[in-house]
Amino acid sequence: MRKIQGLSVLVLCLMMVLTACSGGNTPSATNAPKENAVNKATDAPSEEPVQEAVDMGGRVIKVASWWDLKPAGNTTSEKARLAKIEEVEKKYNVKFEFVNVPFEEYMPKFTATILAGEPFADIVQMEYKAALPAILKGQLLKVSEFTTAASNINNEANWLAKGAPIAGDEYAFGTPFTGGVGIHYNRDLFKKQGLPDLQELYTSGQWNWDKFMEVAKQATKDTDNDGKIDVYGYSGWAIDLFRHLATSNGGFIVDEGSGTQGFTDPRTIEAAEFVNRMYNVENVVNVKTGNKTNWEESNTFKDGNVAMFIAAQWQLGDLTFDIGVVPVPNGPQGTPDVTYADNAANAQFIPKGIKDADLVYRVYEETFDIPATEDFPSQEWLEGMYTHEEDVIMTRDHISGTGRILLDDSFPEYPTYAFMEDFLVNNQSVTATAEKYKPLAEASIAKLGK
Repeated sequence: MRKIQGLSVLVLCLMMVLTACSGGNTPSATNAPKENAVNKATDAPSEEPVQEAVDMGGRVIKVASWWDLKPAGNTTSEKARLAKIEEVEKKYNVKFEFVNVPFEEYMPKFTATILAGEPFADIVQMEYKAALPAILKGQLLKVSEFTTAASNINNEANWLAKGAPIAGDEYAFGTPFTGGVGIHYNRDLFKKQGLPDLQELYTSGQWNWDKFMEVAKQATKDTDNDGKIDVYGYSGWAIDLFRHLATSNGGFIVDEGSGTQGFTDPRTIEAAEFVNRMYNVENVVNVKTGNKTNWEESNTFKDGNVAMFIAAQWQLGDLTFDIGVVPVPNGPQGTPDVTYADNAANAQFIPKGIKDADLVYRVYEETFDIPATEDFPSQEWLEGMYTHEEDVIMTRDHISGTGRILLDDSFPEYPTYAFMEDFLVNNQSVTATAEKYKPLAEASIAKLGK
């Protein structure tokens, strides 16, 4: 395999759909950011309709997130953006202020200020699962309410692009992004045990749930002959695995569009049965903490004694072993165009009540009109994360754009965690457990709409 040499690393930590979940026994959030939930190709700056400059009287436009969105100036593109921001500030007599609010304080601050009629920022970074309740309360503007036919987002969309629809319409936007969630694997361990390379299995069309289980069973063994398993096929947060496998099988936990719970969907039940088999039948999962549903299991792979794992991309730094990546395998009912659940998607939104929202968006969008320095969005970041060019290509061509937004955490007390605990820890029937939590899930869905 050819390795990438001389990589330039973006000072970014992207948060993936999978580990920044709230509720249950998980941490409330992570400080590691993820790029906006958009995925489009970046072209060279195009000829946009000329718009007359407007004097905004020295207005300060606040752009908020739980990390610093101001370009650091470490790369060519960051330096170009800083220069463009300065140019736009002079052109429109405006000033940009990048507001960094700790994650645990972020949504309370948003809620308090918007209820007071004075949103704390003009543009807010927000997780989709937090945006849904805000949208249902009329607290966020649709993209169509602050853009025009001349906006780049409605044309080339190479400066900013629309995020995935939410609540039946387009509200989100962000910089074009390439990335997503896949199964990572320990290349060193694979070579040591003589396991088949997952990318070769994927390329040959053999990568599916059955092969995933087969490889996990082959990797799980007692390597020092002391009577105890010391190498495992898989580790991770069980709830995360369930979400991804349900999605990769065409199932769902909740469909916010139709207001339907997904526990009793046959495809979702099939995924739950597969997870239960991994943990309780084949015993191929390393549960280091002893708690199968503990979020901390997301980091167990770092010990180096696990063959395969799902991890947020920001967790991949400082590893002592070589890694590779493939898409989450499709289940029997799945299709390659959807492979993972994007539970941590986030993007930018404009709150209701912002004065001259169209002008705010217009000048902000213009700060992204800089020369392209990459062949595709996020190229520098991906090349800084992965050692092998094959992993960059796999992410770009087979993982990026295959996520489905998952918003079960948007609904008050949605029983995903209780559902998992009952069948995975308490050894209850998956089907019976799904029926048990169906009415609770439906009540949660109804509650959010009130």
